[in-house]
Order: sequence, then C-alpha cells, then structure tokens
Amino acid sequence: MTNDPVLIIPYMWIGDFVRCHSVVRVLRAQEPERPVDVLSTSLCAPLADYMPGVRKAIVVDLPRGRLAMGMQRELAARLKAESYGQTLVMPRTWKAALAPWLAGIPARTGFVGEMRFGLLNDVRWGEKKLPRMIDQCAALALPKDEALPDKWPVPQLIVPAADAAQWRARNGLGSGPAVAMAPGAVGPSKRWPASYYSEVAKQLTAKGIAVWVIGGPGERTLADEIVGAAGARARNLTGTDLRNAILALKAATAAASNDSGLVHVAAAIGTPTIGIFGPTSAWHWAPLNPLAATIETLTYVDCRPCHKPVCRVLHHRCMRDIPPARVLAAAEQALAEATR
Repeated sequence: MTNDPVLIIPYMWIGDFVRCHSVVRVLRAQEPERPVDVLSTSLCAPLADYMPGVRKAIVVDLPRGRLAMGMQRELAARLKAESYGQTLVMPRTWKAALAPWLAGIPARTGFVGEMRFGLLNDVRWGEKKLPRMIDQCAALALPKDEALPDKWPVPQLIVPAADAAQWRARNGLGSGPAVAMAPGAVGPSKRWPASYYSEVAKQLTAKGIAVWVIGGPGERTLADEIVGAAGARARNLTGTDLRNAILALKAATAAASNDSGLVHVAAAIGTPTIGIFGPTSAWHWAPLNPLAATIETLTYVDCRPCHKPVCRVLHHRCMRDIPPARVLAAAEQALAEATR
C-alpha cells in the first residue's frame, strides 16, 4: 500500500477514455487515499473534470504516427515532477510506455505489447485471452495473476444539474423535453443513415419534443441534414468543445447514438440512452452502463459483426435494415419513463 500517486495512460478515443473510469474505481476501491491522475489529450480532458476519484488530467497532444522524442522528454519531465509511484499503460504501443520510463516512474505496469521489456517493469501476459477492452484495461489495476471479477464497476460522469441548466439557458433551449442525437462515429459503417435520424427527429419535433444534434466538426453536415428535416424545434449543436456535448447529454431527457464515444458519455452520465449497433458487437463495445435500448438489426446479415470502419460489401445492411420506427419507439419509451 502506498500513497504515491498513480497515473493511468488510457486509450485516447472518447469512449475508451470513459471506460478508463472503471479502472479509476478499481484503484480507489483498493486504496481510497491514493491520488489517481489520467493522461489526456485536449479533446478528452473535459471528461476528467466529471470523473469522481480523478485528481487531475495531465494534458498533452502527442502526434499520431511518429515518436516525437522532444515532446516525450518534455512529458517525462512533467511526470517526474509529479512523483508518481506507478503508471498503468493501457495502449499496447512502445511509445505509450516511453515517457513513464524516461520519467523513472518506479512501477510501470502494462501488457507486453510491442516487446516493451525494460520500458515496463511490471509486465503482464495473456491480453489476447481477455475478450473485451474493459477486461484488458481493468486487469492492469489488479495484482498480477488475480482472477478478474464477474463485473467491473461502471464508469461515472457526475455533471452538476446546475451546470446543465445554465448551459441550456445560455443556448436558448427552453425547458421542455429534448432528445440529443449523436449521428457520428469513427468510420461510415458505424453510422446509422442520416436520413433515418432525420425521420426520427421529424417525428419527435412534430410531437413537441426538441432535438439537439451533437458531435464534432466532422458531424456538422450530418447535423444540418437532420435539423433541416426536423424544423424549428431541432438545433445543430456540433462543435469543437467536448464539454458542450457533455452538458447537452446531461440536460437532455434521452439520447440516441451510434456506437461512438458519445454513447459512452451519455450512459455514464445516466441519461436514458439508445445505442445503435451495426458492424460492431454490442457485447464487446457497448457501455458497461445499462442502456435504455440496444438496437441491432433483427434480420440476418452474414458479414456481421465485422468491426470494420467501412462496409466491405457496400450494402451496409447491418445499419440500413434497422428502420426508423424502432429507434423512434425506443426514444418515445425512454421519454415516457423519464417523465414518470
């Protein structure tokens, strides 16, 4: 047992960053007084503000695809100044373990990955035998060779209701029920058709329900299409600041999202969330938090799941065979339950 701080180095995609809060909770359950920090990109950093048990985020934007040795040395100097006693390195890459080694963090825990002997001194094996990413990541928070629990603690994002109310007022969004829609995803194959989202949005706004379309700058065109179909009660709230989407998901009555980072954010906040899964397996990739509805095609698609960002056979039936009526019914049920 030690009170030296521990640093978590998570995967830097939004959904995976949310998953890492389960690891924080495992660590805090073992050593409640030990400070826990997370390494973060600028994009993901707002999430850390809402994670109970996280002391702070160490924010750095290392480039993808190259080593950037100068930036690694600068990061190592920052880590050394924090006097970490241990780091948990979740990514399997060699460069993910470099700065902790340069910083001389005494215990450097991770799976062997790219033959990282020396960079890591608490090397774990058997990663490929663990079926889900959460099992692989959270196992690093346990003593070596300890059996995994049947269930991991679920991620939590505690967003003050007052913050969400102020955000809603600043954006002139009124006080009635609203559904937040996240039509984006990494790769087009994971995106339910924008025309289907448009149909659901149009049906909801016709019943007096506001629709907020959220996402990054890459989703602006999708959002324009959906808002254009749904009319005055719909708003395009896409932008560069993830905090905007976090507050929208807290303020919303319900949410509908593809298998993307925002489905994890919504579920961890506790907003009733409809998750739409096509090429990916919900068992592997859905949030640990319960969803209001998990939507997958009811027809047999022989290439599913493929986990590919682009449909290899071009028909995209795993998403196109999910009719708008199913998502609309799930949204209406979530709204009714939230109202009760």
